[in-house]
Amino acid sequence: MTTVPETMTAIEIKKFGGPEGLVPATRPVPQPGHEEVLVKVAAAGVNRPDVLQRMGGYAPPPGASDIPGLEISGTVVAAGAGVTKYKIGDRLCALVAGGGYAEYCVAPEAQCLNIPKGFDLVQAAALPETFFTVWTNVFDRGHLTGGETFLVHGGASGIGTTAIQLAKAFGARVFTTASTDEKCRAVEQLGAERGINYRTEDYVEVVKELTGGRGVDLILDMVGGDYIQRNITALAVEGRLVYIAFLGGAVAEVNFAAVMMKRLTITGSTLRPQSVQAKSEIGARLEKKVWPHLSAGSVKPVMDSIFPLTEAAAAHTRIDDSSHIGKIVLQV
Repeated sequence: MTTVPETMTAIEIKKFGGPEGLVPATRPVPQPGHEEVLVKVAAAGVNRPDVLQRMGGYAPPPGASDIPGLEISGTVVAAGAGVTKYKIGDRLCALVAGGGYAEYCVAPEAQCLNIPKGFDLVQAAALPETFFTVWTNVFDRGHLTGGETFLVHGGASGIGTTAIQLAKAFGARVFTTASTDEKCRAVEQLGAERGINYRTEDYVEVVKELTGGRGVDLILDMVGGDYIQRNITALAVEGRLVYIAFLGGAVAEVNFAAVMMKRLTITGSTLRPQSVQAKSEIGARLEKKVWPHLSAGSVKPVMDSIFPLTEAAAAHTRIDDSSHIGKIVLQV
């Protein structure tokens, strides 16, 4: 019989702004509702949406916890009515709409995933948010297929390191931008054909050269700003441009003539506000198509650093300075 305490340690956003606003606090342990499980959290991933929430720019969707954290791993300690897949004692990882930076977190059963073979709980916490985001945007929306060319910006990030490996695993040629020569070499070791230092090179010219003047078939971008027009220039005929964030700004002046002449598709998505049903469908595709690659060891999360839960502010300082390569995780 698992005993669940009444209270837990969680990380609150005491004030919007810098990492110092993240403070440990005592909260009631949440109760699982219909088709939900209560997870004793082993680890939680740190992601850019958490940073935006900390800064006051990304409010939780209605009904979600105000505690940051969108991905967790751990052990089921209680289950609500209607739960059929998991039982108390099962280990899993889960995508959540909030509440991950805590000792206990509620997750919809439909957004829980089995832990891939050979993974520990800390590694498993680095999977849900990143792999859901990459799969749905690169493959579902971007329609990347084997033999195509793919450019991902921010290749050394958690999203970038995942996108490189998955695109490579499914047979694409992969190029990526990064901020230092060190990061460029790191992403090349992950499978990128070419890391492009955006501080010293023009990625538009480099990808044109690498593709014989054709351009790339797909770009995954989280920068926006002046990259928007440059991405359009870098795309091949029938190319696709997918947005998942706008770290450089969401507004730009764009000449759409090239969009029409090259028959381009520009799309994008956010994951957090989507329905449980939509997320469960993405999760099912992941378990079928991606989890075998993880279990075989051909794809794995790149782990940058691990911080104790109570040092969430230090973890956010690490992600803010953009020197990390791969995922940052909080361990409970």
